[in-house]
Amino acid sequence: MALIPAQIVASFQAAFQTRIRPAIYRAPGRVNLIGEHTDYNLGYVLPVALEMSCYAAVAPNGRPELRIFSQDFDSHFTIPLDRIADAKPQEQWHDYVVGVAKELVKLHIPLEGLDLFIRSEVPSGSGLSSSASLEMSCACAMLGGRSIDRLELALLGQRAESLFVGVPTGIMDQYASVFGREDAAIQIDCRSLQHEYVSLPNGVSVLAVNSMVKHALGSSAYRERVKECRAAVEALGQTDPSVQSLRDATLDFFTRVQETVPPVPRQRARHVITENERVLEFAAAARAGDLEKMGQLFVASHRSMQYDYEITCEEIDFLVDSAIKIPGVYGARMTGGGFGGCTVNLVKAGAEEEFTRQLGDLYQAKYGIGARFYDCKPANGAGPYPG
Repeated sequence: MALIPAQIVASFQAAFQTRIRPAIYRAPGRVNLIGEHTDYNLGYVLPVALEMSCYAAVAPNGRPELRIFSQDFDSHFTIPLDRIADAKPQEQWHDYVVGVAKELVKLHIPLEGLDLFIRSEVPSGSGLSSSASLEMSCACAMLGGRSIDRLELALLGQRAESLFVGVPTGIMDQYASVFGREDAAIQIDCRSLQHEYVSLPNGVSVLAVNSMVKHALGSSAYRERVKECRAAVEALGQTDPSVQSLRDATLDFFTRVQETVPPVPRQRARHVITENERVLEFAAAARAGDLEKMGQLFVASHRSMQYDYEITCEEIDFLVDSAIKIPGVYGARMTGGGFGGCTVNLVKAGAEEEFTRQLGDLYQAKYGIGARFYDCKPANGAGPYPG
């Protein structure tokens, strides 16, 4: 549920002990419908920007420093403007904000002293891109209405996360947060950085289910998968030097030469290559209104992540396996980086309440955990709020 501007203003004024009225910016989280771990392999993804957003309220403070307050962490952080260019990560929440500020400085965009208040509706660790929504809302706030190419905006957020925070992320999360549209999903070509909008059929709801677990393996395993995909590219390139990324390998080519790839990188490559095909098939099925096909592709995607990419976990597999047995569910799959977080589910319109009740009861009985459910309605991308 979107925050009321008056609430944000009051919270900003309380945090910084001021009566100044700040400007407010928002950037949405995202749920990826299909195309998991394909973005850093320059493939295809199909996310939806969400109504749940991160909000950044900002006003000049007349000081030579950036003062940041996170309401979610109940924490202040201050950095002098002249130290931003040489700042080093501290493995804290504010790294994402400082990383964005550093990228703006690199682009020769002058920063003035600002008070920056942050509040997010996007649950951290859920796989719904809380970090990108934080980066993009803060970038908009620090820009303060100055014009910047929207693709450059997404790219600077990606650089902040990759180069400063140290997570080798692809472009999908920031791209979806910037280019989201109220009535559609976004099919992104992560090589050309072009996109097209894909409207979802009527009669279906997209529901994310938060497992409320996030296994510590996630961060290290992400880096391992990046390396394993590079190893697969190197092996495939021995047969065909034109294969510079897994995006360049067709399924037919891979099937013929897969024995030349070491076993683990072979599994990772198989997931990425087949997942790229599933994105294109899913978009075609959505345009055709073929909900059954869309659901089948969801399940196939999950099995690929479960067995080839090996990034699911017991709780997530249980949520998917249970969901697809509930009447009115077309398909379910894990979404996000893996090892916890959320599943995404295609549910027949009108069946949402029963789906939520049944799956919530099953999960509670199995793990003693109350799952959280989110209605994933497509929303517009980052910008002034309201606006």
